[in-house]
Amino acid sequence: MADFRLTAETRTEFGKGSARRTRRAGRVPAVLYGHGQDVVHLSLPAREFAAALRNGGSNVLITVVLDGKEQLALTKAVQRDPLTRVHEHVDLLVVRRGEKVTVDVPVVVTGDVAPETITNFELNALSIEVPATSIPENIEIDVEGRAAGEGIAAADVTLPEGATLVTDPEAQVIGFLAAPTAEALEAELAEAEAEAGIEREESEEDGDVVPEPQDQGSGESMDSAEKSA
Repeated sequence: MADFRLTAETRTEFGKGSARRTRRAGRVPAVLYGHGQDVVHLSLPAREFAAALRNGGSNVLITVVLDGKEQLALTKAVQRDPLTRVHEHVDLLVVRRGEKVTVDVPVVVTGDVAPETITNFELNALSIEVPATSIPENIEIDVEGRAAGEGIAAADVTLPEGATLVTDPEAQVIGFLAAPTAEALEAELAEAEAEAGIEREESEEDGDVVPEPQDQGSGESMDSAEKSA
C-alpha cells in the first residue's frame, strides 16, 4: 500500500468561521492524534488530499510533512458536505511502520451468480487487523455460481496475507436470493399503488369497448331522400 506525501500547515484559529476560511484557501482542516502525543490542529492541501483518497481508498496512508518533520498517519474519519461533496474535516491517526491497526475495508464481489439469483449484501465492509503499511483497498469475494438460498459468512472470506478478522466470524456478509418473477413484481407494484391511493385506468382491452356513435344526420333514410328529390 503506497502512502501519499502531503505538506501540512499548522492551524492556530478554530471554529466554523476559521474552517470556512481554510477551505476557501484550498485547504482541508484536520487533526492529528495518537500514540500519546498532543492533538495537532493542521490543514492539508484539498486537491492533493482528494487525489490521495481517490487513489488510495478510504484508509489511505499519508506522510504528513509539518514544519520539516514527517509523520506517518492513517485517515480515520473524513467529513464531507452532503451536497457539494467538499471535504470539510479530516481525522488523522498517527501510526508507525510495522504496527497493526484495525480498519474497516470495503468488500467487492467477483464472478457471476447462478441464473435467476441476486446478490444481497448484509455487510458492505469487514473489520480486520492488519499492518498499517499493508491495508488493502478492498476485499474480494468470489460469488461464481452461487445460487438462491446460499450465503457467505465472514469466516468464509479469504483475507489478505497478514490480516486478522475482527468482524464476528458468524456474521453473514452476502446472501443470495431468488430473483422475483414478473408476476411478483406486478403484484408488488399494484400493492404499492393501492397503499398510495393510486387507481389504474382500465384499457379498452380490459373493459367493454363502447362503439362510436353513428352520424344520424336528419333522421331521413337514403331512400327517402332520393324520393323527395
